[in-house]
Amino acid sequence: MAQISYSDVYDISHDRDYDEDIQTGDMVRTGPNLYPHFTVMAVVGDKVWVRNTETGADGITGITRCRKINGAPAT
Repeated sequence: MAQISYSDVYDISHDRDYDEDIQTGDMVRTGPNLYPHFTVMAVVGDKVWVRNTETGADGITGITRCRKINGAPAT
């Protein structure tokens, strides 16, 4: 069974309408949410491999959903 998110159910778009230079190592969040935070593991085209900083869970999402945290790369 495929997982369905509330965004899919309610047709919510988290995409942003401006470009932001997301690169490997950046700390990001997705959509308008403040948490969770993710570390960008890799960027390929319009997809991003991210890792949750609290749980270590990996995921892949569209780069347009990512927003840099404080505009700075991870340390």
